[in-house]
Amino acid sequence: MRIIRIVVILLAALAIIIPQLASANTINTETNIKSTFSYISKLLTPEIVEAKEGLQAVEEQKEIEKTPEEIKNEEILGKWKLKQVQKWANLPKEPFVINASAYTAAIDETVDGLGITASGIKVQANRTIACPPEFPFGAKIEIEGQGTFICEDRGGAIKGNKIDIYMETKKEAFAFGRQNLMAKVVE
Repeated sequence: MRIIRIVVILLAALAIIIPQLASANTINTETNIKSTFSYISKLLTPEIVEAKEGLQAVEEQKEIEKTPEEIKNEEILGKWKLKQVQKWANLPKEPFVINASAYTAAIDETVDGLGITASGIKVQANRTIACPPEFPFGAKIEIEGQGTFICEDRGGAIKGNKIDIYMETKKEAFAFGRQNLMAKVVE
């Protein structure tokens, strides 16, 4: 709604000013243009400030509203961060190639079938990945075409450049197969 108001104000200002500029036979059009933009910016400034403050309030609200599970996960990963300081220092700074595969929390793929990761967090699609032991728990990795994931798990075969992406179903995991993808650490 605020954006519509801003557009309406801008169009109204232009409707008033453009005919004046067109009919003016002045040599110094640069001054006219500058004064036009100054006038428009004075009109829009309160609206823009109000809209910006509204967006900031929405963003702050999103950060504040965390589920109990998210808070618990942050606490768990925070404890791991203290234990894995050296691993954080050694994370790759440049993009790198990974050999990505997928896994599920099925009983034949996990220790207990409950989906509790090596870090102590319950797996979640579009968030959890199993990383090599060189990567610290909590590292956020953006994977080409897949999204951004958090290193929360390990696996016996996850070594070198291999990463396992958690998926809900075996059908999804088999469809994903094994792919060489670009990845980069984003946090």
